[in-house]
Amino acid sequence: MASMTDSRALMHQAERQCRRRGVRFTPIRQRVLQMIADTRGGLKAYDLLDRLATEHAAARPPTVYRALEFLIDQGLVHRIESLNAYVACPCPEHAHGFQLLICRDCGRVEELHLDDINEQLGARARELGFAVQRQTIELLGQCDSCRAAAEAL
Repeated sequence: MASMTDSRALMHQAERQCRRRGVRFTPIRQRVLQMIADTRGGLKAYDLLDRLATEHAAARPPTVYRALEFLIDQGLVHRIESLNAYVACPCPEHAHGFQLLICRDCGRVEELHLDDINEQLGARARELGFAVQRQTIELLGQCDSCRAAAEAL
């Protein structure tokens, strides 16, 4: 979970980025991003819907999925494919690919930007005549805290 300061900074950065790009950062989109940013690890779409429905009686699955699609398109949120969940991007200004480290125990997610890996994969795909449309690299493991807790048992 992002700290209150980190979460606020992320929201301000998202507002600036949307304004700069000329796209609407509606209250629903803002709230969905805030909920994701305030959750440690990933948040599933239906968990988002349940939370949003307590605040907005009219919230329906299409509302959440449209907000998520917008946030992904703007680089503000990433989909964790293996968990079918969403996580806030800590550095949405980074325009390149990313990799996710996911703790299998606590759900902590860390984002990496190893651009050379993305470039190598893209180059190899082109050599094979393949046009990459979306790339997801997820590494599942155990964070230091969970590993230490397991070793203490």
